[in-house]
Amino acid sequence: MPVHEAFGAELRRVFFRWRSHFDSELRASGQTLARARALAVLAPEPEGLPQRDLALALSIEHPTLVRLLDGLQQQGLVTRLPAPGDRRANRVALTPAAGPVADEVVEISARLRERVLEGIDDAELATALDVLRAISANLDALSTEARS
Repeated sequence: MPVHEAFGAELRRVFFRWRSHFDSELRASGQTLARARALAVLAPEPEGLPQRDLALALSIEHPTLVRLLDGLQQQGLVTRLPAPGDRRANRVALTPAAGPVADEVVEISARLRERVLEGIDDAELATALDVLRAISANLDALSTEARS
């Protein structure tokens, strides 16, 4: 298999396996992968985020985000607040009850990351990160071309 094909195949394999392990470790906390990702994105944002920014950070469409937020709101973990200056927009913030849940999600992620990256030195990770950033830049350029 040519290296370009092998790279793509291995990247997909790693992504799906890492996600699968994360999902199975999250089940004990009572969260889904999608909800955990939202909590992790909102955790460092004490004032919350505009709904649109949260959708972008999670790479999901608005209707999907609405369903996700409905579930988190039913759990008492997020609140939707009117965005200042725009009655049509909402800002999403964690509730006080979400703090321990978000901390647990972040801890689960950190523990898994440490186990997954065990034995890989920082220089190798830095090189891999450079490659992934270059790929991301190429994808951004493709997206820009598609919108033009």
